[in-house]
Amino acid sequence: MELGKQAPAASIEVRRLPALMPYAEAWELQSELVRLRKRGEIPDTLLLLEHPPVFTVGRAAKDASNLGAGEEYLRSLGAEVFWSDRGGDATFHGPGQLVGYPILRLRDRDTHGYLRRLEGIVIRALADYGLEGWHHPQYTGVWVGERKISAIGVKFSSGWITSHGFALNVSTDLSWFDRITPCGIREFGVTSLERELGRRVPMAEVERRVVERFRETFG
Repeated sequence: MELGKQAPAASIEVRRLPALMPYAEAWELQSELVRLRKRGEIPDTLLLLEHPPVFTVGRAAKDASNLGAGEEYLRSLGAEVFWSDRGGDATFHGPGQLVGYPILRLRDRDTHGYLRRLEGIVIRALADYGLEGWHHPQYTGVWVGERKISAIGVKFSSGWITSHGFALNVSTDLSWFDRITPCGIREFGVTSLERELGRRVPMAEVERRVVERFRETFG
């Protein structure tokens, strides 16, 4: 088996969810799919979607200190705030950001390797656009230059079933990130595919490239 790949699954179902699905709805859907995958009633599945503006906080957060002026202020801007069961700290999801939630049975049980594989998928998709993405040795996610372009936060449930996943900024309004300390990291900024390329990039095109790289990695 090629390094950086999981043994191929029998099939992977890719589902594009309705545009701007609220975070809570997507969270509930993931929980249900995790139960079904654990029982073997569905194949490995990749959910692709965008969220309306929402700040989420993962299990790594000790408190709300990375939420800037606080939850009430963020909600006053028109965003939701959701305390999630994924890994990681605070981040933003919103229109123009491609979010991927893989519901997979992690057959090799290599949780660290799984995170690196998700990063590799994004890095190879960025390379399709001539961008050099890289993984910081101290942090999870993908950077272009000194700016983070993709956040990654996952959960592993019993039966080695994965949920949550990655968020790739395509045409995201980056000013939302100014309201928080993204992922608790102060020394790096945030960027998007369109900012780096200086042109519009169709979301459907990015989805296609990410799915291609995902299938290369997971079967």
